[in-house]
This record gives sequence, structure tokens and C-alpha cells, in this order.
Amino acid sequence: LVCVCLLLPALVWAQTQLGSAAALQAKFEAVKSQFDKNAFGRPLVLESTEASGQLSGNIFALVDHPFDQVSAALVKPAVWCDVLMLHLNTKYCAVRGGGAVTTLAVSVGRKFDQPLSDAQRIDFVWQPPVSTADYMSARLSADKGPLSTRDYRIEVEATPLPNGKTFLHMAYAYAYGTAARIAMQGYLSTLGSDKVGFSAKDKDASGQPSLVGGVLGVVERNTMRYYLAIDAYLDSPAEAELPKRLAQWFDSTERYARQLHEVDRNDYLEMKRNEYKRLKTQ
Repeated sequence: LVCVCLLLPALVWAQTQLGSAAALQAKFEAVKSQFDKNAFGRPLVLESTEASGQLSGNIFALVDHPFDQVSAALVKPAVWCDVLMLHLNTKYCAVRGGGAVTTLAVSVGRKFDQPLSDAQRIDFVWQPPVSTADYMSARLSADKGPLSTRDYRIEVEATPLPNGKTFLHMAYAYAYGTAARIAMQGYLSTLGSDKVGFSAKDKDASGQPSLVGGVLGVVERNTMRYYLAIDAYLDSPAEAELPKRLAQWFDSTERYARQLHEVDRNDYLEMKRNEYKRLKTQ
């Protein structure tokens, strides 16, 4: 349970949608100056916050795909299973029900092959998406998770840009209580003690940027992992392109190896191939 408590933040995003094409366009104007020169080497801005027992992360990014393609994909719950399954810790994802009562049954676990009986499940409610000519949004929510985690939200919204690209906002957050806080403190004082995020909080003794650690580091690492999953899916959406999609996600994370490296490439690809085979038998 301690392990799962630490993994679930990767799956839950805040209800922080800007809510309209006009608001997204205004945000694009506010952040676009940061796209050309940043630590990511791509047009992306990452923000994270911690307050009153809540953690949240936001990514604002320029996506090199037309809005129609992005919108058509991300308003489908099954596509979100393909996105979530790219993450190291997602062991299983399936769409249940349909129409107004649709859920995503997600199982999360360790960074290696394991039976589903050893994983933990969380059921996300799929909210009816919004899809217009210049704005889309999709949202998943769950009231509770393992230990004292609660109020899970997964959201994404997008709007078209004149150059045939798309401006995308992805957000996630969750609330946690005493049990989850103790679990995270234990992890961050042992296995996660040397882990960092992407934001620079100040400078070290040599004048180099000192990157955030702790729970904000956890949020930022998983924010990036899920953004890269969306990007990999949009580049290779066909079922036959799954091997390419898996390889692209892993290779993209390795661009930020200090923050995101966890397992070897061959181990990741074999684990995911096995997990996808299991999806067809459950």
C-alpha cells in the first residue's frame, strides 16, 4: 500500500481547466515566450504546487499535431487507457460501461512484471467530454484511493493554433491525509532521497540551479511522464504502432534521465508487451 500511495499521484490531475478557447488562447500568449528556451528542449511549461494536503501539476505545451486529430483522440476513454498504460506503474486499464456511466478500471503496481492480484485498483469516472470547433476538454475523477488519498482528478483541454498545431493543457492533482503523508515521507527519506524534479528553486554553492525534490519532485516527474505518453500516443495512435509507441515513450523519458530513469529499455519493453497481452485475456 505504501508503494501504491506513491504511484497513484501519477494518475490523478487537478480540476483546473481554464474552461474555454479564449482562456486557453490567453494562456498561450502568456507562456509562449518560455517555449523557445527552457530546460526541456521542447515547447513546454511545467508548474507544480503543494498546499493544504493537496498536490497538483500542470503542463502547457505546443503539440505538433492538428487540433482535429488531438480532439478526436482525447475525447475517447479507450485512448486514455492507451495513454495510461505507457507509464511504468500502470499494470492494467479497461473501459467499463458506456454512455453517461463510463469508468476506467486502472490497476497500478511496481516497476516490474507482477500479477494483477498484487496491484491496486482505482476506478475513474469518465465525465462527458466537451468538443467544439475550437475547444475540447476531457476529465476523469475518483473520490478515493488507497490509504488516505482522495479527490482524484485527471483533465486535459486543448485549442487550435493558426499554424496547424495545438495548444494543450494537462493538469492533475490529488488530496492526501496522514497515512499517505507518512508513506511519502518514508519513501522520500530512503529510496527517493536523491530524486529531483525539473523546477529550479534556487542555486547551489557552485551557482548551478538547485532542482526541487520531495513531493513536488514526485509531481513533476509524473507530470512529465504522462505528457510524454500523450505525445507518444498522438505520434503513433494505431494499434499496429504499439511497439513504436512504447519505444518512443521510453526514449523520450531518457532525455530526462536524471529525473525519469528507472529501468532498462529492454526490461520496460518486455514488461509492457506482457501487460498488453494480459489486457486481452482479462
